[in-house]
Amino acid sequence: MEKAIIGKKIGMTQIFDEAGHAVPVTVIEAGPCTVVQKKTAEKDGYEAIQLGYETVPERKLTKPELGHLKKAGDARKKTLKEFKLAKAAEMNVGDEVKVDVFAEGDRVDVTGISKGHGYQGVIKRHGAHRLKETHGSGPVVRHAGSMGANSDPSRIFKGKIGAGQMGNEQVTVLNLDVVKVDAELGILAVRGAIPGPKGGIVYLRNSVINVKEKGAAAGISSNPQKASARVNPQKASARG
Repeated sequence: MEKAIIGKKIGMTQIFDEAGHAVPVTVIEAGPCTVVQKKTAEKDGYEAIQLGYETVPERKLTKPELGHLKKAGDARKKTLKEFKLAKAAEMNVGDEVKVDVFAEGDRVDVTGISKGHGYQGVIKRHGAHRLKETHGSGPVVRHAGSMGANSDPSRIFKGKIGAGQMGNEQVTVLNLDVVKVDAELGILAVRGAIPGPKGGIVYLRNSVINVKEKGAAAGISSNPQKASARVNPQKASARG
């Protein structure tokens, strides 16, 4: 079943598994979220739901926002996010999605806005090398240097590394394990780090990566010669 929820990053800590190993986890306060809009194939051409998170006073919302949220009853939500789910048709406006929709062992993709580091130079932003500090480099040893643009093409190609805004962009971390779910406190812990600062809004949904568990036949080769060797060990010794 496809699942999704909106949450807030609390911070990182570590917990210990049954073997006593320390597991680094990120704690997320997830939900409760309210279904504020439902998209249908007949009306919109696709099926999806829009979730609202974090209740705010009515005075902090604009009139268009209030009119949009009025369809969901008394939902005054600050953050809205649409999710395309396979079973979106089974959900209705006003339904609540809580953290217990996920369980330990689930794998999720977490999307958030990474920490912003302001305007940075090419060395800090991209790890570029410095110029020589001798033979006339002058005070520009941390500059980008020559771009290599001649009369043809007379421009810099898009994607050339350089100074600019660092961070503050949408980042998705794939295939994280849900280590612990606390339905009473409304929090869950995922293994590893996720983007964004403490208190940043994050979006969780089922991982798009299909992880195949190793079964009993995972190590068996499809090579017919090896298969015959397993059946008749004398053939294997004859080949050797």
